[in-house]
Amino acid sequence: MSPLVVENVAKSYRQGARDVTALAGVSLDVPAGRFLAIMGASGSGKSTLLHLMAGLAVADGGRVLVNGTDLATLSDRALTVFRRRQIGLVFQSFNLIPSLTARQNVALPLLLDGKSDDARVESLLNQLGLAARADHRPDALSGGEQQRIAIGHALVADPAVIFADEPTGNLDSANSDIVCELLHDLSSRGGKTIVMVTHEPAVAAFADEVVVIKDGLILDRFEATARDADDVARRYQAAIRGTNDQAPMTSKGPMSKSQAAT
Repeated sequence: MSPLVVENVAKSYRQGARDVTALAGVSLDVPAGRFLAIMGASGSGKSTLLHLMAGLAVADGGRVLVNGTDLATLSDRALTVFRRRQIGLVFQSFNLIPSLTARQNVALPLLLDGKSDDARVESLLNQLGLAARADHRPDALSGGEQQRIAIGHALVADPAVIFADEPTGNLDSANSDIVCELLHDLSSRGGKTIVMVTHEPAVAAFADEVVVIKDGLILDRFEATARDADDVARRYQAAIRGTNDQAPMTSKGPMSKSQAAT
């Protein structure tokens, strides 16, 4: 089984006196070692989908399986432990502990789990090009360095899946490219399964595949042309423009419009 399987997941939110549908039955299958980018405008449902896949929110219907475990079957305590061990999270805002050094921030998931692996932490710091900055606190690091430390934090427990939510949103273009290249290498050379949410074609072009989502439905899934942001942008816009003429997509192909309505 793939390390990440999403089956017909639905989610709605209460907004005043009405219910707003964030996801209307989404299915995805992400094979091991695959780097998948999810693209969509604000309000498309992409962040909601990532939060459900990462166990940060609960679906109204459907299933999310990470490494074969249905997240809905776990208690709150068990889910917290499972996330620490099997799910790596990278956020736009870095989410580092200001009082800890770079080394300590990377090691934190292991320490919270009652473990210690100095060799792995040092290896990650070297891999991230941050060995010389290991004893610096976040406020002494650049934005790009902080995001690389956040990636080390996500990697240290060797999770089944890494989720990245707009990981370049607070970075300049040079640091954005460094982070994207790192994520690409982690997948292509390191065999890590990565799912990244972004609205930027230049970022999505580093992935193996791109999923396009709008109004809580997947419209298309296509192979990304390596580093070709223009091609990703063109295919993204084609998917968005074709909403009225094309059926939404599942992980295995197009849905009928009668299926999409259910």
